Amino acid sequence: MTWLRNIAFAIVFYGGSVPIVLATPVSALFGQRAVIANATLWTRFHAWAVRWLLGIRVVVEGERPAGPALYAAKHQSMWETLELQQRLDGPAMVLKRELTRIPVWGWAAVRYGAIPVDRDASAAALRRMMKAGQAARAQGRSVFIFPEGTRVPPGEAPPLKSGFAGLYRAIGLPVVPVALDAGRLWPKRGLKRAGTITLRYGKTIPAGLPRAEIERLVHTGMNALEPAAQPALPPA
Repeated sequence: MTWLRNIAFAIVFYGGSVPIVLATPVSALFGQRAVIANATLWTRFHAWAVRWLLGIRVVVEGERPAGPALYAAKHQSMWETLELQQRLDGPAMVLKRELTRIPVWGWAAVRYGAIPVDRDASAAALRRMMKAGQAARAQGRSVFIFPEGTRVPPGEAPPLKSGFAGLYRAIGLPVVPVALDAGRLWPKRGLKRAGTITLRYGKTIPAGLPRAEIERLVHTGMNALEPAAQPALPPA
């Protein structure tokens, strides 16, 4: 059954994604709202395929604030990259600059309002990221970042990257840590499995805290599900 679910998901989701992705550059010609609408259509299609083809349910705990916020999420799989786009109403997403260099797609990502970040974390790169974050806030948009910088297996809790504190200080938005346990069902390699993913919005943290305190609170909130995470599932 696991094999059949994965095959069905691959055929339906990736096949159905082709016309949506191909329409992205066209939507970009009509401005940012059109690009966000196109991206949201794609992520909602993804959520449908995850639920009905892979058999993965989502349980949401906690509440989001009413206005814009800086969402700091755990990163264990591709699932949250797409899922949070539609759950957070099309936020400005911090992503690797290499992705914005992909022909056509990269241009559309910039039109969407993505915030590119360089791996070298130089002072100039961090200033560019902060400026882009301020522009997103001026538009009334939330900002979404993976502060640990990369996808990590369940049970791991690396320190936050230095750019997070700078972005937090620059845009002056409250922070919502987002904990999740998607990696149990959606491994980096291997088959995706049916089950339940927990997505937990942590307590909203105010703007203006010292670096050490905001990093501690965000790291704790993002990893709130790690102690209670179920052990990795055996190979199929």
